[in-house]
Amino acid sequence: MGSTLSALFSSAENGAGPATAALFSALYAELHRLAGRQLARNAPGATLGATSLLHEAYLDMAGREGASFPDRARFLGYASRVMRGLIIDYVRQRKAQKRGGLFEITSLDGNESAPAAPDRELDRLSDALDELAGVDPELAQLVDLKYFCGFTFAEIAALRSVSERTVQRDWAKARLVLHGALSAA
Repeated sequence: MGSTLSALFSSAENGAGPATAALFSALYAELHRLAGRQLARNAPGATLGATSLLHEAYLDMAGREGASFPDRARFLGYASRVMRGLIIDYVRQRKAQKRGGLFEITSLDGNESAPAAPDRELDRLSDALDELAGVDPELAQLVDLKYFCGFTFAEIAALRSVSERTVQRDWAKARLVLHGALSAA
């Protein structure tokens, strides 16, 4: 299986379109667990299921040009980032519906009420992670793998072929950067 995955990553890196689909199929069980963890952590009680999230992520990933997956860690990081974005969009839409987002409310005098504000916490977190990805993509990927996917430090260290202590130091750095970004906003 390891050599098969290596060949798939190599094909995907070289731009072979079907390679992404084959990677997705080969890692389906792991991606399904990842989707379940993302939903449990970020959208508890959501009506969106892990399988639906996974399939939406696949459609999103398959439709993007120029995405490269040189190794398992980057593929899983990219998949988790796509799933995080889909969950954030889902939660925003759901909260908008709860606040009457599907209805236009007017008063008797004809003045329209202001639309409900978007969930600021999700926006701030998403913006801070996007900003971190622009500065240090490795740290942003670490946050996706640890916080959103629920991987342990040992699992992330194995994915990245580094020591667990290196991952812990990077995690501390990422937390400081995100805390600063969220405090400043």
